[in-house]
Amino acid sequence: MKVIHLISGGDTGGAKTHIHYLLSGLSKEIDVTLVCFMRGEFSDEAEALGIPTVVLEGSIPSVLKQLKTMIREEHYDLIHSHGARGNFIASLLKGPCGLPMVTTVHSDPKLDYLARPGAALVYGTLNDHALKKADYLVGVSDSMKSLLISRGFSANEIFSIYNGVDFSVVPENPDRLAYLRALGLECDEQSVIVGIAARLDPVKDIGTLIRGFALAEKKQPQLRLVIAGDGAQMEELRALAQGLGVEKKVCFAGWRSDVNTLMAALDVNTLTSLSETFPYAITEGARAHLATVSSRVGGVPKLVIEGETGFLFPAGDAAALGEKLARLAADPALRRRMGEALYEKARREFSVEATTRRQLDIYDEVLRRERLKKSGARRGVVIIGAYGMGNSGDDAILEAIVGELRQIDPFLPITVLSRRPKETRERYGVESLHMFDFAGFHRVLKGTQLYLSGGGSLIQNVTSRRSLWYYLYTISQAKKCGNRVMMYGCGIGPIADERDTQRICRILNENVDVITLRESASLQELQRCGVTKPAMAVTSDPALTLPEAPADIVTAELEKFGLAPDGSYICFSVRGWTGFDEKAKAFAEAADYAAETLGLTPVFMLINRDEDGPATDEVRALMETNAAVIDGERNSSLTIGLLARMKAVVSMRLHGLIFAASQGVPLVGVSYDPKVTAFLASIGEERCLPLEELTAENLKAAVSAASAAYGDRDTRKRTADALADAESENSAWARKLLGL
Repeated sequence: MKVIHLISGGDTGGAKTHIHYLLSGLSKEIDVTLVCFMRGEFSDEAEALGIPTVVLEGSIPSVLKQLKTMIREEHYDLIHSHGARGNFIASLLKGPCGLPMVTTVHSDPKLDYLARPGAALVYGTLNDHALKKADYLVGVSDSMKSLLISRGFSANEIFSIYNGVDFSVVPENPDRLAYLRALGLECDEQSVIVGIAARLDPVKDIGTLIRGFALAEKKQPQLRLVIAGDGAQMEELRALAQGLGVEKKVCFAGWRSDVNTLMAALDVNTLTSLSETFPYAITEGARAHLATVSSRVGGVPKLVIEGETGFLFPAGDAAALGEKLARLAADPALRRRMGEALYEKARREFSVEATTRRQLDIYDEVLRRERLKKSGARRGVVIIGAYGMGNSGDDAILEAIVGELRQIDPFLPITVLSRRPKETRERYGVESLHMFDFAGFHRVLKGTQLYLSGGGSLIQNVTSRRSLWYYLYTISQAKKCGNRVMMYGCGIGPIADERDTQRICRILNENVDVITLRESASLQELQRCGVTKPAMAVTSDPALTLPEAPADIVTAELEKFGLAPDGSYICFSVRGWTGFDEKAKAFAEAADYAAETLGLTPVFMLINRDEDGPATDEVRALMETNAAVIDGERNSSLTIGLLARMKAVVSMRLHGLIFAASQGVPLVGVSYDPKVTAFLASIGEERCLPLEELTAENLKAAVSAASAAYGDRDTRKRTADALADAESENSAWARKLLGL
């Protein structure tokens, strides 16, 4: 494999480090050439590292002519560009040379020229044009991939990579006090040194660091701060330190080339950026075994796990930063423990070797796709379900399915039909079409291998016969267009209108290859309809495999709604349904009972943010005690984390029960649909009350029993874990149908 890399040659910071590390690793595995358009520090360091480097200076027409000759004579397979100038020249080469163009996006293009309107107008415009011409984009972190998707780039043509560092290098500073004093810092043996290495630019938000440091220093006066970097904000930041009265404890060290020596002199590494991809400052600090405090931006949470490998704080929140710095300053053992944990995780997952391997895998995937385009071979998956409708339960199914497919093949092209395709693209990193874009649906099906009718109860007509016909139609069209067809971890029924039974039987028997079901009641319903030809297996709901959000994220969400992180709560999840109005009073009395007798604060959670509000408001209006409402948009992991903090959960919503069950929380199910009863039976849960039989007394008794059962949480968690293990059969069938 031969790859030519194009870059201006004037790059600094993370982009320079990434390319030098990456090409040093790649040059040991494949044939790479680095082309710079100016000679300077960048090209000199590349040559010193042994990277084959060519400097082409001159006008754009002259450079293009030379590059075309190089590419033709040297038979390169790919053009890989970096930065505005490299991207623009690559965009002019890809057509004439007939090569795919891969572009790495190292930072947010809209922030690259912050406070430089002239440069933004010229270079930013050229870069925007070039990025749209690229065949494939590589974002430096998953968050950069998400940003590019939100800007309208195709999710299936974007890959992510993480910066890696060379862990064979050992940062050393044998006389750190002398070094720090030489920088101009007043310090002694008792000083705890906090540092940052960053350009003094608004996006790095060094002002928040100084403000947070000033707050921490009031509690821990042994703290000192070293700011290594240069930039337009230098005088402004000096004035801020003086205004806060910490100028004697803050050292502005200027730009430093001895990053490893600097890191070895610190006790705590920090990052305060408002926006990042995956900054080298974090991995370089990890290499030095430093305790780390970072703003929660970009891909940083992939490495810095709150409370385990470091601390995270909301970008711009000086008070939260100050609290973390003060805590680390007061506890040397905590600094050592976090520093070691960060080092071990970074060494395993964010080394140069890991980055190199990932880039090689991306190249292999690009060349594979180019071959498939020429041969007309099929690749990819189409997923359809009740997605993008504001129901966190259905969206959780999609999240789980996408995650399982990514484990089968990390580069598998995935297209999802959704009611809100833009939201689905951005949230799950997949391509998405509107569910009624039939022309787009047929176009995509002609190039994919597998169609997944994904989870949920799609084959039912109790809510709508039209929705049933829609899903049956898509199944038949997928098979007609040459796809294998799988119904994935789904529920079946109720089939309330028997006129549809024959249609269900015919279409599923003729078009579906495999059906996996979340409980045995669904299998019985299929058999009753006469469906016998597809392979069928009882597995479980894909959403059972989803994790809960990190503890600090859950805590912040609780606090947003005025709830203490360590409070005693009971959650209610209700929805509108036939007969609900007559039962709302029973829910209200049970919630009051939980508050007044059991000491549990009622919390109402909207699982379907678009539909559950009116029913929730109806119950709360009938209550005598106060209750919180958790509403708004949130991902599945956060919903699971919130439910994990409850002492009991009372839910009509199936996925409220599934999420809570996955965490071992005691349940009370109010069944308005056989699927609720079937799930509770599958986990051996006896507290299931049919909606039509619900009374205040039987609901209060069930709530009391659930509250008393909280102590046996581990037993319930083991049952849920067993179901999650059974769920793996869903992805095993998908793998088989994909031929992998």
